[in-house]
Amino acid sequence: MAEIDLEWPKKDNRRLLHVVYRVGDLERTIKFYTEALGMKLLRQRDVPEEKYANAFVGFGDEHSHFAVELTYNYGVTSYDVGDGFGHFAIATQDVYKLVEHIRAKGGNITREAGPVQGGTTVIAFVKDPDGYTFALVQRPIVHDPFCQISLRVGDLERAIKFYEKALGLKVVRKVDNPENKYTIAILGYKEEDDATVLELTYNYGVTEYSKGTAYAQIAIGTDDVYKGADVVNLVTQELGGEITLQPGPIPGLNTKVTSFLDPDGWKTALVDNEDFLKELE
Repeated sequence: MAEIDLEWPKKDNRRLLHVVYRVGDLERTIKFYTEALGMKLLRQRDVPEEKYANAFVGFGDEHSHFAVELTYNYGVTSYDVGDGFGHFAIATQDVYKLVEHIRAKGGNITREAGPVQGGTTVIAFVKDPDGYTFALVQRPIVHDPFCQISLRVGDLERAIKFYEKALGLKVVRKVDNPENKYTIAILGYKEEDDATVLELTYNYGVTEYSKGTAYAQIAIGTDDVYKGADVVNLVTQELGGEITLQPGPIPGLNTKVTSFLDPDGWKTALVDNEDFLKELE
């Protein structure tokens, strides 16, 4: 135990790679994401022996951009999103224009474009065909439009400690809103204007949420899944959570991966950086 380098996550070459979630109609979702949201279909595969298919979509090459891995399990047409998942966020230079485009493509606008309450940032909310919420956020400069994943947690300080210690993420912004009884913490490997970040939301007095069956996990690149898993294992003993997949190569792909749950039950996978690049070849 003494040989485990607890500083490894901070020294490691880490980046948020993609988020994984389940959809009831893969072609319908690809169509919506590409035509309405402006993403590109990056790669796609069908695995009939395991009865699933998936597609990677995003706003740019996976070597430098965050992506979405959409998973379709044969015969399953709908999922429960649960109340723990918050939203994904897309940054754009013109929210009003994007909202009208999404509306023209049949999208479900759940909050019209306009300034946030008590502020000046223009936002809107839309839902995709499976019920996932997307926040649209206006920014003058956009590096990677897919800018945020928002999840709700029951103990914000515990969650922050977990992600700092286990994954080397840093808090880039924290906002307490007592009027609306919530606190958010933005965590990332870079500032939130420069890369995709994780937003953790704590609603006053709510300690537990349903995870549903739709949202799966976030994948993060690492130079060493074994060192990463050693650190995670120690952190889970202190703060909660558990390793769900011991580090090693996945059969078939041979990509080295380890996965684990945080104290709230949200799943993260660490993926070997070199192996991930081979997947993209």
